Amino acid sequence: MTLILPARSTLLFQGDSVTDGERLADPEGLGIGYVRAVTELLRAAHPDAHPTVLNRGVNGHRVADLRARWDSDAVALRPDLVSIMIGVNDTWRRYDSGLVTTAEAYEKDYRHMLARLRDETTARIVLVEPFLVPVTEEQWSWRADLDPRIQVVRRLAAEFGAQLLAADGLMNQAARTAGAPELIAFDGIHPTALGHQVLAEAWTALVTLA
Repeated sequence: MTLILPARSTLLFQGDSVTDGERLADPEGLGIGYVRAVTELLRAAHPDAHPTVLNRGVNGHRVADLRARWDSDAVALRPDLVSIMIGVNDTWRRYDSGLVTTAEAYEKDYRHMLARLRDETTARIVLVEPFLVPVTEEQWSWRADLDPRIQVVRRLAAEFGAQLLAADGLMNQAARTAGAPELIAFDGIHPTALGHQVLAEAWTALVTLA
């Protein structure tokens, strides 16, 4: 069921580099990724609505980093909706740096953030699965670490009554449709312009403005 928000809602997007989208170089602070694409789709569909869109994604962040800035970058902003996509760096750092975040630790931090939104704000929530579109044979082995995190996000979405964007299957199907994974996520992790548009269209199918 689509979530309908008031036209002047404040929408907060949180996550890592996929959300960040070079936002600091953008005068509007939206970046060039799916957050901007979502904003443009909402503006086109609702020209009389004037939502405030905030992008607070930070390149390289893992779930513990997001939890550490949750006060200033989420709760204090009093958003009407919070969209979160976090977790691929928790997997990636295991394989490139030996930094392990267990699925249990990931769930603990994620649950803490959602509980604070529930207890301290009136924000509605969208949870976007972390995703991986393997472009190398090695990246297929990463599924063993990432897949449990995806299950955590699905479980938390059900527990907290959040909208769920099942991005992993979505992006992999888009790669099959496009004909190559690099056309959706050039390194398996970071979306291309087409990949960002796929995410944005799926996001706006879950949330609309009155």
